[in-house]
Amino acid sequence: MEMLHIMTTSAMSTALLVSFFTFTLFFSVFSFLLFISRIKPWCNCDTYRTYLNISWTIHFPNLCDWYTHLLRASPTGTIHLHVLNNTITSNPDNVQHILKTKFHNYPKGTPFSTLLGDLLGNGIFNSDGHFWQFQRKMASLELGSVAIRSYALQIVNQEIQTRLIPLLESVSGQQNRLLDIQDILRRFSFDIICKFSFGMDPECLISSLPESKLADSFDLASKLSAERAMSPSPLIWKMKRLLNIGSEKKLKEAIGVVDNVAMDIIKQRRREMVTMAGLNKSDLLSRFMESIEDDKYLRDIVISFLLAGRDTIAAALTGFFILLSKNPHVGSTIRQELERVMEEDQELPTFEQMRSMHYLNGALHESMRLFPPVQFDSKYAQEDDVLPDGTFVRRGSRVTYHPYAMGRMDTIWGPDSAQFRPERWLNTDGVFVQQCPFKYPVFQAGVRVCLGKDLALMEIKSIAAAILRRFDVRVVGPNTEPCFAPGLTATVRGGLPVQVTQRC
Repeated sequence: MEMLHIMTTSAMSTALLVSFFTFTLFFSVFSFLLFISRIKPWCNCDTYRTYLNISWTIHFPNLCDWYTHLLRASPTGTIHLHVLNNTITSNPDNVQHILKTKFHNYPKGTPFSTLLGDLLGNGIFNSDGHFWQFQRKMASLELGSVAIRSYALQIVNQEIQTRLIPLLESVSGQQNRLLDIQDILRRFSFDIICKFSFGMDPECLISSLPESKLADSFDLASKLSAERAMSPSPLIWKMKRLLNIGSEKKLKEAIGVVDNVAMDIIKQRRREMVTMAGLNKSDLLSRFMESIEDDKYLRDIVISFLLAGRDTIAAALTGFFILLSKNPHVGSTIRQELERVMEEDQELPTFEQMRSMHYLNGALHESMRLFPPVQFDSKYAQEDDVLPDGTFVRRGSRVTYHPYAMGRMDTIWGPDSAQFRPERWLNTDGVFVQQCPFKYPVFQAGVRVCLGKDLALMEIKSIAAAILRRFDVRVVGPNTEPCFAPGLTATVRGGLPVQVTQRC
């Protein structure tokens, strides 16, 4: 009887939790629908008012395009979504204020770190305060060294020569053979970042294109973590996590796979360092181990690097090939530059040669202006504040700057902002000139500027040069704007099918 009573009590508790969750879900959705028509984006206390249209998907291919539309219509380039308690801006002065002038008032914030906490833990992209400062200092020392840059270039060149080029050659000229270039680039970048971070090779880009449980789990964990932000109320996903149901159950399982692999590698490396005194490895994990004893903290740091190095590189190059396919004259000009800078029988460019590729550099920056790998970024105000355009920001509210929208603003880039024109990055002598980072915050700016920017550009340039010198890559399908899937970085929904043809 006592056992029956315990079982009955347990069943009743579970039923109550499920009922509470169902009621919460219903109430949240009902509240969202009730107030959605009352959302009033505002800016700078003007009389300007724009009402949210829940049918935005009918008029815009992506949510980021809808935000771009609203920001263009705002006199100050700033709007406020009351129901989301979110101020969104495309104003460079505001961006500078958030990322530099009042940096300490705009941390990542607890709401953001909670969304990604299960996946990223206390990693650099999900932390503030001393956790962030410590990792920032370490990463700055490591990523800025000549040794680590040479090591990274060696890994990239090896992956290009032994996997990427042979794969493209194998499908070249097969008219009925389409290749998802986005998938190929994601495989490439995952191999690279795993070698660079962990010293392990997941072999995602070997000729058979195998499924990788680690890569698939990492992708799923990133996707589901990002989707938490789409929930009408944080209470919904938190209840699902408590009950271990639905997407939260899948997220927990995916993170479990990532954790197991990461911790196994860390423990193995610890044993190697003990049994093989003087072991000299160049990967980030080995370097960080010299200063960090907490294996869980090590895991958080390296997983953050996996996130940054895998998806952003692939996203940047996917957008690049979309634009090249629509603007073949840009590809022709890049090839002319490659022929001028590199030797005839040379396969891959050196660091010095890449510095001389001004037009390629301009084309890549221009493509990321239109298709930034990270389309928006949010902070949370610690105290009441007023942005340079006069917008009042209340303590605890979310503040978002929007690189995707900023790249499409005539007020920032001129009346040809919608055009893919690499020349806007070159001076009259054809030399690349960096734009103000606060009007081009693709690599963030100010105190949080991306420490891996130079390494990322090196990898992107190496891949672009290797492919364009040997192949024509043509996007196959309707000539429309890409549709992006929800996620932490820009991912084209359904992939990007291309026809690859080897050049004579």
